[in-house]
Amino acid sequence: MQTIIQAAKEVKKTCQKTFADMRWNCSSIELVPSFSPDLERGTREAAFVYALSAAAISHFIARACTSGDLRGCSCGPIPGEIPGPGYRWGGCADNLHYGLLMGSKFSDAPMKMKKSGSQANKLMHLHNSEVGRQALSEALELKCKCHGVSGSCSIKTCWRGLQDLKDIAIDLKTKYLSATKVVHRPMGTRKQLVPKDIDIRPVRENELVYLQSSPDFCAKNEKLGSLGTQDRHCNKTSIGSDSCDLMCCGRGYNPYTEKLVERCNCKYHWCCYVTCKKCERTVERYVCK
Repeated sequence: MQTIIQAAKEVKKTCQKTFADMRWNCSSIELVPSFSPDLERGTREAAFVYALSAAAISHFIARACTSGDLRGCSCGPIPGEIPGPGYRWGGCADNLHYGLLMGSKFSDAPMKMKKSGSQANKLMHLHNSEVGRQALSEALELKCKCHGVSGSCSIKTCWRGLQDLKDIAIDLKTKYLSATKVVHRPMGTRKQLVPKDIDIRPVRENELVYLQSSPDFCAKNEKLGSLGTQDRHCNKTSIGSDSCDLMCCGRGYNPYTEKLVERCNCKYHWCCYVTCKKCERTVERYVCK
């Protein structure tokens, strides 16, 4: 459970950082495990949170195996393929298989209980959790350490390691932006989630899905889980989602100045320390009306 707690803390931090430049900035995750309406109604925001949570739990379990923090597992298996010249398998690979196995049991258990909400919501959360774990599987990369005389790197010891959760969150954010709205309707002998506007094809395994449209998050509306964007910082020169036009929803913004004290004019002294001066500069900030 300590590993799960660590994963939950990282989900909160990573989600808020990933969406810091958007109207919905994942602030509602502060209330977990008491979900606010934006995470209860089957929105695309809920889709992202469930996907990231599932990925994080499996990620932290896999890493805990590597670090020796879990008794029931150890390093991941050595790959079957033969490495190229100058390479050899070694180190301690992240145990992705065990992480996915145990992570799915924990993440999906509430959705498989009879009293855990509507069938449509359960199918949506199960699907998005699997998308999160799939994104985690695709984040397994080759990591190497050099060996050789005087750092010549004549031999490289390599293993399979997971990317940081922040990189996986960026991938899931892309899926969030292109998520598919679905409906719960009979398909053959049972009800399934199918795209609302494209009934021809089934839901793809690697796409996030949602049941309810989200508010624009411009104004505060507790019933919809919108905190509004009043007093949010915006970027006057940006043309993206953090621009003052988009972030402030056309209401305008107020400028203010802030003094920053920074290290400057740093010099390296032989051997071996650095001295710096303190410089003060004034920057202009903007907040939404």
